[in-house]
Amino acid sequence: MTTTFLKNISHLACFNDDAGGAGTELTDAGILMRDNVIEKVGPMAGFSDITADRVIDLTGHVVMPGMVNTHHHFYQNLTRVMVQDDPLFVWLKTLYPIWANIDDAAIETTSRMAMAELIASGCTTSSDHQYIMPNDCTLDTPIRVAQEMGLRFHAARGAMSRGESQGGLPPDSCVENEEAILKDAERLIHTYHDMSEHAMTRIVMAPCSPFSVTPGLMKEAAQLARSFDGVRLHSHIAEVLDEEVYCNEMYGMRSVEFAESVGWLGDDVWFAHAIFLNDAEIKAFADSGTGATFCPSAHMRCGLGIMRAREMLDAGVTVGLGVDGSASNDTSNMFLEARMGMMLQRVAPNQYLSEAPGGRGGFGGTPAAMSVREVLNMATRGGAKLLGRTDIGQIAAGKSADVIAINLNQLGLAGTQRDPLAALVMCGPFEVDYSFINGVPVIEKKQFTRLDVEKALDDHARNLERIYDA
Repeated sequence: MTTTFLKNISHLACFNDDAGGAGTELTDAGILMRDNVIEKVGPMAGFSDITADRVIDLTGHVVMPGMVNTHHHFYQNLTRVMVQDDPLFVWLKTLYPIWANIDDAAIETTSRMAMAELIASGCTTSSDHQYIMPNDCTLDTPIRVAQEMGLRFHAARGAMSRGESQGGLPPDSCVENEEAILKDAERLIHTYHDMSEHAMTRIVMAPCSPFSVTPGLMKEAAQLARSFDGVRLHSHIAEVLDEEVYCNEMYGMRSVEFAESVGWLGDDVWFAHAIFLNDAEIKAFADSGTGATFCPSAHMRCGLGIMRAREMLDAGVTVGLGVDGSASNDTSNMFLEARMGMMLQRVAPNQYLSEAPGGRGGFGGTPAAMSVREVLNMATRGGAKLLGRTDIGQIAAGKSADVIAINLNQLGLAGTQRDPLAALVMCGPFEVDYSFINGVPVIEKKQFTRLDVEKALDDHARNLERIYDA
């Protein structure tokens, strides 16, 4: 067994169950990790008799749980800064033919690049929604890369099965046979899905969207997932008003009603975006335990709208944070996503303000709409709950040893001593100085321990050129 002692932590935010659910925050604190599990947390005064194989002095650092990214499309970092000013359906139809050229070698390099960005920005657990599988692409490759990088990974076996000839949005060249999709998903579950505590790999069933799959695939995917322990369901929903038009024309109902009709509301389901939910649909999410991922940067970049995250949280919906794809966000920084999410909720349409005496209606937010600690809770505890996990997202004895540390002695954090945790969101974005995932140091003093960054960048550039020449 190996022990690591993080000592003299200047500010520690645990996001645990203490302090009435607000989470313990300590100054001059310590964390003892034994192998991949946190063994002890508390003030330094309680560690006087501790010996450890490795001791790291985190004086001048703020420490918190590693963040949980609950929606991404790794492969899209081959198509960044493209289709900059068009609506989502045009954006998709422009990029589908390019993505059709992606092969498994490209999936390897894009996955490595995306994971590196996430880890550098404080992410220790990520899901990835790989819904296009052209050529020789497999989900096995990003799983292998995650194992090499040391990232805790929930691999979502996405799929598109309804092409243009069947009334779907994607070209027929980008869709798969439904029987083959389900067969491959079952293979992946048997091969990789690990329901043990502190597991590093789990599989998710993830048909892409109401406009790219059939109701039959949605139903069968749900049945397959629920025949196994802990295989969760993920998809896009209510991302754009064009989707609501499509669902009404194709199914005679809104997207959430469609999801319910195919068995896709429940406490084992979470959706990305959920921007255009009405009051009844928010209640349906809350009553069924269905969760949602807030992807604020992508929502703004694509001009989609503002998710009603504040109202969803107040209604009891579990909301996590996601960076979304590298072509609809163009970056993968969890601190930036937390900042954008908090700020966007502060300018969201506010029903309480509109209904108040003298309220001006329309847009008009309030600085109290979402706090730093609420958005960081979404990025940690909220994300963990969406993924069905109780062992990550907090710093407490018995939890997975996923811990990040940021040095406060840097230009962008000068003057933040009054609340260094808030500074990580309000003054960011930042990169971490230390990241421990499952007890393993994957970043030390801002350097990756398991990645040659220059080699990875060269490999990515070669694959990008090759794919575009195809």
